[in-house]
Amino acid sequence: MIVVLGPGGTVGRRVTARLRATGAEVRPVSRSTPLRFDWSAPQTWEPALAGGSAMFLMAPDGVPVDQELIALAARAGLRRIVLLSSRSIDVMGDDRLLDAERAVRDGDTEWTIVRADWFDQNFDEGFLRPAVEAGTVAIPVGGVRQTFVDAGDIAAVAVAALTGDGHAGVTHEVTGPEALSFGAACAIVGTAAGRDVRFDGTAGAYRSAMAAFGVPEAQIARDVAAFAALAAAGDSAPLDTVERVTGRPPRRFADYAAGASWGG
Repeated sequence: MIVVLGPGGTVGRRVTARLRATGAEVRPVSRSTPLRFDWSAPQTWEPALAGGSAMFLMAPDGVPVDQELIALAARAGLRRIVLLSSRSIDVMGDDRLLDAERAVRDGDTEWTIVRADWFDQNFDEGFLRPAVEAGTVAIPVGGVRQTFVDAGDIAAVAVAALTGDGHAGVTHEVTGPEALSFGAACAIVGTAAGRDVRFDGTAGAYRSAMAAFGVPEAQIARDVAAFAALAAAGDSAPLDTVERVTGRPPRRFADYAAGASWGG
């Protein structure tokens, strides 16, 4: 039985669906499932993990992965953990995810880390949706290109690692098939959505947008510094991970945009 943490998330939802499609026994757990898992209530952890053989691990933003959870998983008999992480954490200095990777590597189970690039679905399901609807996406990275990747492809790699052999001790970097600037991605989204979607890659525009949402200045400053580091690192290069692991090529960003729901 495979335990899925974060089953309501962009990737977790797709992992759950793909596992069920394979006929695997799946237990999605969160604060809202009948068998609860609450990051802030450690007493819920053991019942949620009991009887599991593997776990898909995705911690919500701002929530650290407790080393005790990893130890508890091993004591509960789980043999495998697949952690969803980010391809940019080294460059952007994401200590929370770096610590999560370290906790999984230091644990007593088999582990696989799935480091994904920017999700395509950030534009329609995630944090960029309000900006798309407003007509301007502001992220202070200038013209640097990223290998936007479809959440379905990320989930497919994670499911392969959860159910197949040959992934223990491996960090899979998951990308889309091409590197696009945010400006190019916004243009593609605008065409698919039938509206004008601009991109502003300046720090000033980002600061203004975040301040309007009430984000504290200290957090904005940290974000700007992290994005500056990402921009300085240069263009992201596409990899063959999706095709190598799943046997099929990754989805193109334009195909994602054409199939997404942009109405209302």
